[in-house]
Amino acid sequence: MKSPWPKGKKLVHLDLKGAPPRVEYLHKLIELFSQLGVDGLLVEYEDMFPYEGGLKLLQATAQPAYSREEVLSMQEFAKSKGMEVIPLVQTFGHMEFVLKHRPMWSLREMAHCVGTLNPHKEEGFKLVMEMLRQVVELHPGLHTLHIGADEVYMLGEGEESKLWLASPGHTVEQLFLSHVTKVAQAIKEAWPDMTIIMWDDMMRGMSKDTLKASGLVGLVQPMLWDYTPNLDVDRTVSLLEKYCNAGMSELWAASSFKGSTSVYTCVPSTQRHVDNHVQWLKVAASLSAAVNLQGIAITGWQRYDHLSVLCELMHVALPSLAACLQTLDHGQFSAEAQSRVTERLGIPSVEVEAIGRTSADDSLFPGRKLAELTVELNSLLNSEDIRFFENNMYVRGWFSPYQRQRKMVSPLITMQIHKSQSCLYLIKKAEAVREEMVRLYPDSTSQEWMEENVSPVVAPLQRITEDISTCLNQMVP
Repeated sequence: MKSPWPKGKKLVHLDLKGAPPRVEYLHKLIELFSQLGVDGLLVEYEDMFPYEGGLKLLQATAQPAYSREEVLSMQEFAKSKGMEVIPLVQTFGHMEFVLKHRPMWSLREMAHCVGTLNPHKEEGFKLVMEMLRQVVELHPGLHTLHIGADEVYMLGEGEESKLWLASPGHTVEQLFLSHVTKVAQAIKEAWPDMTIIMWDDMMRGMSKDTLKASGLVGLVQPMLWDYTPNLDVDRTVSLLEKYCNAGMSELWAASSFKGSTSVYTCVPSTQRHVDNHVQWLKVAASLSAAVNLQGIAITGWQRYDHLSVLCELMHVALPSLAACLQTLDHGQFSAEAQSRVTERLGIPSVEVEAIGRTSADDSLFPGRKLAELTVELNSLLNSEDIRFFENNMYVRGWFSPYQRQRKMVSPLITMQIHKSQSCLYLIKKAEAVREEMVRLYPDSTSQEWMEENVSPVVAPLQRITEDISTCLNQMVP
């Protein structure tokens, strides 16, 4: 059967700025991606890249960055499975992991906007080029590079930008284009055969003529991203055709298999992400022959940005990824596509929330045990018994803060509360998740995930438990 997504490559995005997998688990994931028909990896290292020299301060401190040897071994393993590796290095917006450091503060467009680089400072340009140089050198034979450039917030608001914009004919659009063009031209000078990809969103409102005159034509391949389940097909087709008519006919799509529902989502909905891919298939089928679609990057964000909380982690989203890939192969999420997913991963349902607990090992589905535990814990954390325990009739009626403070409690009902509350079970379940999580991710990831998702719920329950023990010790002989 000919694939309904016949043109171009299928890339899987590895977002390493949150919950970077331990190397052994990373290799298992790459093995699975290969078996699922993935052609390449779009790797967003951020602070997990082993920057050296003056850039060493960019390396993560919560956990060690990957070593040079580990970065090389990941590439070699991916290539042995027939996959290319494309690094993604942010060069304008979303540079939080760089500009958060005090020595880099002066390079921000605005003091309170940690993500956007000031495009007027030569020092900032040199910083970007040194980051790119180190990344390219640690990727032998590299021929494709993604330079980011999405969501360049507050551009034009800095004092130097305001002075620049005061000149006749200068616009924020031109300010954006001039920096990206300068970076792309410098890349081509250093590595003439390099293919350059960039995110498209900052160009969506630009006219065809503005894009034609930008200098970007022939330099970059825009990657249009839309992660919504109700993606507007006509609007997306119109944007891609506009880029093509401006001279940028080599284009990419970007979808999502996780990390785009809400900033704090823990467990993804497979159907939501499948719907996104169904819409992208409609886009691909509606494009003119002039549009040369290079492929699709299936993104999997671990965080919305460097300073946000963790969202869905990789282990819990593998059924979604497999389902999205099968949707692209079959043109719809048919019964056959669903059975391919469940058979390949050894699961009863494509929805991770419905896979249940089994004695199956992780050989078909690396991280399955942790996925099962995560789903169970997430369900428990969001259950009414836990979320509304403090509003329980017995707690509010016989064990209120006023009564606890004055030890005016009924031992009989207090003992009943102690038996009915689920704090101890919740703590036990959380500990099981923690023990399994540190096998696949750094200790710092486990600690962060627990403090963000478990501690806010457990803390008030623990206080009640402690107060119960105190009260009973003082009132029962």
